[in-house]
Amino acid sequence: MAESDGMTRKVEAGEARAGSRWFLAVVAAFIASLLTSNIIAVRIVTLGDAPVIGELIVTSAIVVFPLSYIVGDVLTEVYGYAVARRVIWAGFGANLVMVIAIYLGGLLPAANEWEHQDAYDTILGFTGRLLIASFIAYVIGSFTNAIILARLKVMTEGRMLWLRTISSTVGGQALDSFFFTFIAFLGVLSTGDVWRIFFVEWGTKVLYETVATPFTYAVVTFLKKQEGIDVYDESTNLNPLAVR
Repeated sequence: MAESDGMTRKVEAGEARAGSRWFLAVVAAFIASLLTSNIIAVRIVTLGDAPVIGELIVTSAIVVFPLSYIVGDVLTEVYGYAVARRVIWAGFGANLVMVIAIYLGGLLPAANEWEHQDAYDTILGFTGRLLIASFIAYVIGSFTNAIILARLKVMTEGRMLWLRTISSTVGGQALDSFFFTFIAFLGVLSTGDVWRIFFVEWGTKVLYETVATPFTYAVVTFLKKQEGIDVYDESTNLNPLAVR
């Protein structure tokens, strides 16, 4: 395809190479933010009170989880949807390994000197319901985010990155927050509290993405110049289960 500028080439997704040190750094940031957020999400925190809404209740994962969506945007924008799809599934696998390791670690007999088994179980002892909520929300939200971004990039011919990142976050985070909140907390908390957590989480994440837009622009511009590519998913199969 034609040159887009002196530093980057506009390429089809199949031409993108994902093996550079920069790519590995982006993948590491994505998986690190995902795993960290899943560990600390067990803690419910408050951001204060607001008119009409009342107490702003969220999970403590709010401090890092939106970063995974920002990094996901960078992956799709720079390397294309096909590469982002593999990274999303890699994150799913890493999360599964972490959960299994924590579970098996908790089954091992504690030493006589160890007096914190209850704390271990409370913080790291994921319940089946939370696991299901986390896995479902992650897959649906992450792929929705990547698909919207990839489609909008083709539609806008690569213009208005801010519109693509914010729009994809609005859609992806809405589904992520909805599925996680309702699967994890409906019946445990009041319906009103569940809806409040959902709206506050969703709104905060979208605000997070919006504020971080200049940072996203800087990272995307830097990576495109370093990698020398600008991927457009014009004919990419967007099926999350596709293997090619």
